[in-house]
Order: sequence, then C-alpha cells, then structure tokens
Amino acid sequence: MSFGDGSWNKDRREPMALQRRIAILGTVALIAFGVVLFRLWYLQVLSGDRYLAEAQGNRVREVTVQAPRGDILDRDGETIVGNRTALALQVRKDELPERNAARTKVLKEVAQLTGLELEKVRKEIEEQTELLPSSPVTLQRDVPTSVVLFVRENQARFQGVSVDRVYVRQYPQGVLAAHLLGYVKEVSAEQLEEPEYAELEAGDEIGQDGVELTYDSVLRGVNGATRVPVDAAGTPTGRPTSVREPSQGNDLVLSIDSELQAAGEEGLFGRSGAFVALDVENGEVLAMGSAPTFDPSALAKPEISQATAESIFGDTQMTGTGAPAFNRAIAAGYPTGSTFKPVTALAALEADALTPTEIINDDGLYQVGTQEFRNAGDEVYGPIALREALQVSSDVFFYTLGARLEEEIEKDGDEYIQDWAMDLGLGDVTGIDVPGEALGRVPTPEWRNELFEDGDTDRPWSVGDNINLSVGQGDLLAAPLQLAVAYSALGNGGTVVTPHVGLRTEDPEGQVVQEITPPPAREVEIPDTWRGPIMDGLLSAAMEPGGTSYSVFGNFPVEIAGKTGTAETIVDGAEYDQAWYAALAPADNPKVAVVYTIEKGGFGVDTAAPAAREILEEYARNYLSVSQRQIDEAAATPTATTGTVVAE
Repeated sequence: MSFGDGSWNKDRREPMALQRRIAILGTVALIAFGVVLFRLWYLQVLSGDRYLAEAQGNRVREVTVQAPRGDILDRDGETIVGNRTALALQVRKDELPERNAARTKVLKEVAQLTGLELEKVRKEIEEQTELLPSSPVTLQRDVPTSVVLFVRENQARFQGVSVDRVYVRQYPQGVLAAHLLGYVKEVSAEQLEEPEYAELEAGDEIGQDGVELTYDSVLRGVNGATRVPVDAAGTPTGRPTSVREPSQGNDLVLSIDSELQAAGEEGLFGRSGAFVALDVENGEVLAMGSAPTFDPSALAKPEISQATAESIFGDTQMTGTGAPAFNRAIAAGYPTGSTFKPVTALAALEADALTPTEIINDDGLYQVGTQEFRNAGDEVYGPIALREALQVSSDVFFYTLGARLEEEIEKDGDEYIQDWAMDLGLGDVTGIDVPGEALGRVPTPEWRNELFEDGDTDRPWSVGDNINLSVGQGDLLAAPLQLAVAYSALGNGGTVVTPHVGLRTEDPEGQVVQEITPPPAREVEIPDTWRGPIMDGLLSAAMEPGGTSYSVFGNFPVEIAGKTGTAETIVDGAEYDQAWYAALAPADNPKVAVVYTIEKGGFGVDTAAPAAREILEEYARNYLSVSQRQIDEAAATPTATTGTVVAE
C-alpha cells in the first residue's frame, strides 16, 4: 500500500476540522443560551416588580376629573364669576365598537345629534385623544335635555358615548367688568411648553386674560382622578379601584365695587371710551371699565365661531384702537387735553417759572413767530393767577408756562414738564395686576429729534412742542389709569400708588389666604404751597360760577376738585374731540380719583363730566354718607351760571 499521494494526511485533517467547527458552534450556542438565561433572570428577578406594576397598570385606566376654578368676588363678597355644571356629550375612543362599520354607525348618529359633520367628529376624537389619551373627548357642551334623554334611552346604540357633567364659568352679573375679568380656555400646546404650566395636561383650562390670567395659579384647582379596572380592549370590568376628589381653587376677592362699576359702565353705553375710580390712599381700583365691551360667557364655550372671534377680537372700531376686547382703560393712548394742566403747573412752580400768585395777562392769543396759539372759543380772560387759570382753563396762561419751560430746556436741558409727568405716572406702566398695559408717551426733545434723524418725522423738536404739551396736546399719549394715578398723587400729597384690582385670596371655606397690598411706586415731593393753589383752582372749576364744570357739579352735595379736558385727536386722517374729566373727592381731603374719557365725545363738560358724576354720586352714597334724598335734590336743582363759561 502506498501513502505517497498524501491521502492519509487528508483523511486525518478532516475529522480534526469538523471537531473544531463543532466546538465553535457549541461555544456560540452556550454563550447564546447564557445570554437568554441572564435576560430571563434579569426580567423575572431584578425587574419583575416593575414589569408586574406595568402589567397591572395596563389593566387600570386613570380618568382625570377636572377641578372647578375658584370664584371671583367683588369687595362686598358678591360673585362676579362663578362655576356652573353643564352636561357635555363625550366619547371614549377605546370604548367605541371595534368593527369599522359599527363604529362608523355610532359616529354618524353622534354627528346627527350634535349637528357636526362626520369628519369633524372624527377629527375631534383623534386630536383630543392624542393630546389627552386618558380623558374623554368632549364634542358638545350644554347638551339639550332632549339629547341627554335620547342618548340615555338608547345607550345600546351609543356604545362609547356618554353625557357627563363638567364645570363651566358663569357670569351672574353679565358683562360687568369683562375687561378686568378676562376669560379661560384650554391650555394650548405652546403654553404647555412654558415652565409655569409644566404640571398641566392638555385639556386643563387656564386664564387667558384679565385677572383670570394674573391670578391663574390661585384660581386653578387641583384635578382629581378615578382609577377604573379595564380589560385588554379598555372596557371597564368593575367598580373604580380608587377615587381622588378634585380640589376647588381659591377664591379671588377684587377691590371692585359692583355698584360703582355699573354706574361707570352705564355712562359709556353706546359710546367708546373708558373710566377709572381709584382709591387715592392705597391704589385699590374701585371701578374700571372700557367700551365697547363683550360678553365673557361667549368665550366660555369649547369652541367659538370665527364670526364671534372677529366680533370680540377683530379691529373693527373707527378709532383704530381695537375691538371690544381691547381694554381702553389701560392699553389705549390718548392726548389728555386740559386735564394735564396741573402737571404743567407743578413743573412751572418747581422751575421758578411761576409763583402761586403771579398774574399773567390772558389776551386770548399766544404767538411764537408766525404760529398762533389761542384759547378755546377765542375767549379772553385778562389778568389771572394760577387759581383762576385752572378755574376757567385758560390755555394762554399755560401756553406761557410751556414757552417759559422750553427756555429751561434750551438753557440747562432741564425738562420740567416731562419729568413731572413721568414722576406722577405718565409715560410708563403703572404696575396694575391686569395684563395688557401700554406705556403711553411723554414726548421729549430727544424722542422727537431721534425720529427726525431717522426720517420718521418732518421736523425736530421746537418750542411749539412744549407749548402743546403744556395743555395736554401734541404727541402726549396717556391711558385713563395713568391719569388717575397722577391725580391720586396730587390728591394724597405725593404718593404715587400702585393700582390693583386684587384685594385678597380666600380658600373655599372663606378663610383669608393672602392680602394683596402692593407698595407705592414712589413718593414725589409736592409742597403745600404748590398743591394748595392747584387744588383750589380745581375746586373752583367744579364748584364756583365761571368754572368749566360748574354746570355739572355746582350743586353737588360733596365738594369736587375737577378738571375738564377736550383734546384734538387725529385718527386715519380725521380729526375729532376726545372728551375728558378728572376729579378728586372730597376736595378738602380726597379719597377717590375718578377719570372718564369718551372718544369722539365733544367737550369734556358735555359728555365726560356728566358720566363721571354718575360714579361720584354712587361713591357719595356708599362711602361719604350722602343720602339718596340729597342726591335727588341736587340733581333736580338747576345750576345757575354767571358770566361766560366756555365749554371745554
């Protein structure tokens, strides 16, 4: 036998290679088995409790129970915003029939009941379920009784459909104080990304404007939850395993006096404008309103039509300052007319551009170069001092002061009028606890000159700008609340209050949780030697013959220190008169400042002053112990006038 061909070695190598392959495969199999064994040990031993909990969780559904918001009350405890229960038609997607045909049949019947298109119903179910899988889908709120009975009597036809109770905001006093209150809506996806709403879920409702927004964390309650056992298809299989009741939010008590608020709103009926009644000592807002207004209950619905949204939020007003939702009391900017004159007086007294008894001859005309500045109605008042100038509202007197103070700007750069205006609260936010406040504008040489350099106006600052500012005209813009803060500082001797509508918060049992007492913004020094003549002039303007508002307040049972104003305003190329009235009462020791303005209102004495009187009458009854008989007798007694009184 011959082995020279190598066949012996070949036969020997083949079994050895096979053994190696077997060994390798065995090792791989052993490792794989070890991995599987380790994984099983990990799942069953180390992670068994966690997966057991998840498995149990799959058999339990947690349903969120929305908490009612706290009530909003006026200062006397009367409810302005509360809650009511409403019947809502709801669908649970996981309880609908599994077969497509049966599910479509149910949804078609639901669409017919609600008046919605079938595709709209399907879209709502998908979108709401995606946002909040554990909660039912609300298709319609305030379901008619006929629908409730039909669904309940035919429940077999409406698998997965139910009628449940939900909480809805209600307004027992109608549209009263709508701009202050604001409204609530479901939290948006964008808001859920914000830190203050991190703990919320889609479907929760939050304040979107007004005090509903400012005090949302106070008013918002804590949701409850019900855990219900379900089968693999999500169908309930027994009684709830646990129930956590929702906790109602705390109540918010406002500083608003509902009777004063109603009186103020009545004066704006059918007009556009705003009003404020402010406690001069602590900044409590007793009343504040804007017109046109809106019905907040229209925004309490799950959905509002495009037409409703446009009627409330659309810019439909001729003034260009916004639609009904626009809060003119804090967000509008108007020239204030002659109500600004006390500010100019303070500036001139500080600059030594005037003494309290200095006589200035008012010949009806103040001229700068070829530019003429005249009194309203071309009146001539002759030699007058500060007190008389405020009583008759002499424009020439204050034009003179504006020109004198322009000399101070040119000489030393001292902007006395501008500084006093801003110190008293104009040209900046007041800090009120209602969102949407505008800055306003106190025009300065720097502001106008910068506009000129940028090509945004046709001329730089000139003496005429300061003259116009001295009587509240020109480029000045102020909100009624800002003017009320300024008059409050004049009335209380120099404290610039921080206005606020929140008074305190209370728990659902009525126990006080927090008092809301913001500190004053600052103190401004107003010497009595300056304040006295100014207050005397305002008193004479309202209570003495010849005063610009004597025809309205001459017989008022409480002495009023008040100032009319009529400002020329141009909107969309058309000029109209903005009517103003600003008052402090009682004149000898002011407790309240009332400011009223009416767009296209003509002379302040004709429209704004009578409207302000309505608020002041209510205030006198409620806070100054003036009887209704005194009010009625004063209203029935005509005010005699002597001499010429020019409407302003």
